[in-house]
Amino acid sequence: MLRDIPIENILFLDIETIPASPSYAEVPELFKKLWNKKAENIKRSEEDTPETLYPRAGIYAEFGRIICISAGYFRGNEFRLKSFYGEDENDVLKRFCKMLTSHFNFTDKLLCAHNGKEFDFPFLARRILINGLPLPSILDTAGRKPWEVQHLDTMELWKFGDYKHFTSLELLAAVFDIPTPKDDISGADIHRVYWEEHDLERIRTYCQKDVLTIARLFLAYQQQPGIGDEQVIVIE
Repeated sequence: MLRDIPIENILFLDIETIPASPSYAEVPELFKKLWNKKAENIKRSEEDTPETLYPRAGIYAEFGRIICISAGYFRGNEFRLKSFYGEDENDVLKRFCKMLTSHFNFTDKLLCAHNGKEFDFPFLARRILINGLPLPSILDTAGRKPWEVQHLDTMELWKFGDYKHFTSLELLAAVFDIPTPKDDISGADIHRVYWEEHDLERIRTYCQKDVLTIARLFLAYQQQPGIGDEQVIVIE
C-alpha cells in the first residue's frame, strides 16, 4: 500500500537536460549523421527537419547531457533540497552519485520522479555509463524483477493501470491545489535559458520547484498533510 511507504526512505528527484551542442550546425559530423536518422523517426510533419528538431535532442541520452539534478528528502518535519549542477556533466554526475551511494543506495530506499521510469531514471543511468562512472545499484535495473526495482513514478501511480494516460506534473499540481512549478519557465525553455541566457541558477531554481512539487504530490497520494514553504531547507 502506498500509505505504508516511509516517506523518509524516498529520494525525490528531477533532472534538466540539454542538447550536447548549442545548435545543429555545431554538432560533430558523425553525430549529425546519426541525428539525421533519429530525426526521420521522430518528425511529425514534412516541415520538420533535423535542424528544426534539434532542440529536442536533449531528451535523448545519446544526443543530450545533464546540466542539473535536484534531489529532496524528508528529515523530521523538514524537506531538504540539494542541487548538483554545472557546465561539466561528469562532475555533476560524480557529485550526485557520491550522495546517492552514501545515503540512498540501500535496499529499503526508493527514488521518486514524475515520469521517472520513462525519462529521469534511464537518462541518468545512461549518462552515468557514457561518462565512465560506476552505476549505483539503485539505478541498475538489469536482471531485477519488477517488484525489486526501487523506483516510484508519480505519473505512473496516477494511471491506476491506464497505460495510455499521460498527465503532466503541472496539471496534477493544479488538481491537488499544489503551487505550480511552472510559474517562471517550463521544460521547453531549458535549451534557450542555458544556451542563450547562460542562466544555470534559473534552471536550478526551476528544477528544485519540480522536486518540491513531486514530494507534495506524493504526500497528496498518501493523503498526508502537505509541506509548508517554511519547512523547505535548501542545502547549498
